[in-house]
Amino acid sequence: MTAIPFSHAGKFLAAILFGFVFDTLGVPAAWFSGAMAGTIVWGLLGFKRLLPRPFIDAAMLVSGVVMGAAITPEAMAAAATYPLSILLLAMSVATVTATSAVFLIRFHGWTRDDAVLASLPGALTAVVAVGLSRNADTTRILAVQAFRLLVLIAVLPFAASFATGGATEFEAAAAPPGLATPHAFILMIGAGLVLGLLFERWRVAAPLLLGGTVASSFLHLTELAPGTVAPEVASAAFMTIGILIGERVCSIDRASLPALYRAALGSFVIGLGVSVFFACLAVLIVGIDFAVALVAFSPGAVESMIVLALVLGLEPLYVGVHHIVRFIGIGFALPLLFPAEKQHKVGDENLR
Repeated sequence: MTAIPFSHAGKFLAAILFGFVFDTLGVPAAWFSGAMAGTIVWGLLGFKRLLPRPFIDAAMLVSGVVMGAAITPEAMAAAATYPLSILLLAMSVATVTATSAVFLIRFHGWTRDDAVLASLPGALTAVVAVGLSRNADTTRILAVQAFRLLVLIAVLPFAASFATGGATEFEAAAAPPGLATPHAFILMIGAGLVLGLLFERWRVAAPLLLGGTVASSFLHLTELAPGTVAPEVASAAFMTIGILIGERVCSIDRASLPALYRAALGSFVIGLGVSVFFACLAVLIVGIDFAVALVAFSPGAVESMIVLALVLGLEPLYVGVHHIVRFIGIGFALPLLFPAEKQHKVGDENLR
């Protein structure tokens, strides 16, 4: 009876340790990626028990609230100033997803659900939630998504810096919004939970994630519950999602890694090529600098790209608006495009 709590406690400790180290080193999305790395290491030591369902549900709900908090009146007003560019972004996301999915289906024999979920450029939390609810092969979906994220983080800063002729410090960043009050946070969580349970009853995929997002968006747009979620709470939620992903990575069969690598590399090249094409269109039509468009249209890594824009002085408002619109748009569209499948067994493994 003591093995289960020890396994979970050790997993959380490993996630916290790696998250702290990654955060100290300045790794993007440190608590998310650190938790994933810590879980993989913990799994290699032989501890592979999956987290109980309530942990995942709570993380999905809070993650949805965090996503919805980005939809403020100010953000909507900013997005309205770039209508043509936002339209190009939407076309880019659709084209990246379609072309990459066709590649995975035709040349690697993937199913439609797996191919589309792996090809979506961003919103990894929502992708994982929908994949689980659809009984999709989340291990290879995560392999493609993680590969794209790692390469973008490693390569794009150098490409953007080269395009600008070197890094320049941006000193006019806007002040971050204030934190939500405890009352506002409780209101967001409560409303998200109620709406999430309704979505679950209506068999919408990732119901708690979508419920939290919709409720938080409405409360922020109407300013009934303004402010951002405390970073400690958000980090805990993202850390739990990172643990979930790490658990899935631990289940990957090593013999399948070469095939996964080829699929991930091909998908990344296609997605990057399409994104660069639409970035060039934005340069011609909107008149934005190429380096700014390159970062704004990159397929994923929202936090990393916004930070990169700040460091290089690449109009962070333009870059931030585009990535937030892409992130929120995918998060809203996914559960609607992929309705949840009925479960046939009762148990933690099946529910997850």
